[in-house]
Amino acid sequence: MTKRAESLTALLTEISACQLCATYLQDGPRPVLQASTSSRLLIVSQAPGRKVHATGIPFNDVSGDRLRNWLGIDRETFYDAQRIAIVPMGFCFPGSGRSGDLPPRPECAPTWHPRLLPLLRHVQLTLAIGQYAQAGLLGDQRGASLTATMLSWREHLAHGVLPLPHPSPRNQAWLKRNPWFEMELLPVLRERVQQVL
Repeated sequence: MTKRAESLTALLTEISACQLCATYLQDGPRPVLQASTSSRLLIVSQAPGRKVHATGIPFNDVSGDRLRNWLGIDRETFYDAQRIAIVPMGFCFPGSGRSGDLPPRPECAPTWHPRLLPLLRHVQLTLAIGQYAQAGLLGDQRGASLTATMLSWREHLAHGVLPLPHPSPRNQAWLKRNPWFEMELLPVLRERVQQVL
């Protein structure tokens, strides 16, 4: 095991024991992520949902089914950390609000991402899924809305980051209003994912 791999293993162990947001989490802490020093595709999403919290498996829900379809890969490939890292903006389920899941806890990404992401040196493509991930990864380069950011996807992809809407069924209306996403972006996404993996 290389020194970097040892560092990542130790860091993942530290993350798994994190209690930073325990007092704010309705269901308690259960960090859910996957990463390897050899990961070539990085998926940065919002935060685990209730089902993911219960199973401890990233994207183990209908959103994950849609995301895997978008990527053109099966579950076995998706859960191979040697190829794919899944590092949300919040590692724990933040709880439910009136209109769905609460936002990821603001303490999580600033605490862990600066230590974790530099260890993923083989990443060739990063997917920024949803507004929270886009805000965290793109900063001032993102648009004024999710749609504005998505419409600039080619520009972001040129810098190695591809913004995506969240694959939640709640976004069905957005997908219907933006048919170009499936016609133009998804074929490019699938091609790039195959190249990277």
